[in-house]
Amino acid sequence: YARGPEELEELARTAADVVNGIVGSAGLPASVAALESGNRLALANKESLVAGGPVVLAAAERGGGEIVPVDSEHSALFQCLQGEDLSSVTRLILTASGGPFRDRADLSDVTLGEALAHPTWNMGPRITIDSSTLMNKAFEVIEAHLLFGISYDAIDVVVHPQSIVHSMVEFADGSTKAHVGEPDMRVPIQYAITYPDRAPGGERFDWSDRTLTFEKPDFDRFPLLGLGYDAGRAGGSAPATMNAADEIAVQAFIDGRISYGMIATIVEMSLERMGVQAIDTVADVLAIDTESRNVAAEIAGSC
Repeated sequence: YARGPEELEELARTAADVVNGIVGSAGLPASVAALESGNRLALANKESLVAGGPVVLAAAERGGGEIVPVDSEHSALFQCLQGEDLSSVTRLILTASGGPFRDRADLSDVTLGEALAHPTWNMGPRITIDSSTLMNKAFEVIEAHLLFGISYDAIDVVVHPQSIVHSMVEFADGSTKAHVGEPDMRVPIQYAITYPDRAPGGERFDWSDRTLTFEKPDFDRFPLLGLGYDAGRAGGSAPATMNAADEIAVQAFIDGRISYGMIATIVEMSLERMGVQAIDTVADVLAIDTESRNVAAEIAGSC
């Protein structure tokens, strides 16, 4: 096993198949190392792609590495796109459970316990809170754009509380392909490791007595989703700033130093203060990450 960042990078360079599940932007160097060495990267660390998108894609082009997504939504899109011509794709549709506050009008007094009570998935604290604010879905929009080269205007989010349809692809002829299954992360993880083959496993899906519902997300109650689209369209350092600021804001909420509603405010103010800068190297991304964290921490401290 690796005992530090340098050893992680060395492992990523030497292993033909790399699974990156490192939390946060710390996973970026390993992702770049794997791809520029021509290896297959099963990517579960969405932050490295969100924060360092241009750097990660350049590494893949430079070294010939391949990204196979592990996130359930992006694995679903990836599987739906197998054998398809990307020029025939008219829309990518990411599904969101809606989190614990889908039907809650007033989010001003949300408690930590309420934010951590995800109705479908059992995840760590940050990603669970990001799911409740739809920040996680904002990251996934950016990730989908980077992975598949589809315009932000052609990437939609739909709330699907049952978490049975993991994502969908719409085509020029009006047809839609959906990836359907029980909410079980073992399926996309296994597919990323065995791709292009499929290995036995997974729970058989029972179609009987199932009701599946879909609705539009509320951008007013969940402003971080809209900020994610804005940051993605701005490009450059904006997604890295958004990721760093969100991590600081979420931790401040967990620590009881800010209210739930201030998470979005801190992210928005951090994006405004940092602006958009070019990022060409891992060092550029990590420098933006550090500076953005400092800015977000200063804002959080003044709240």
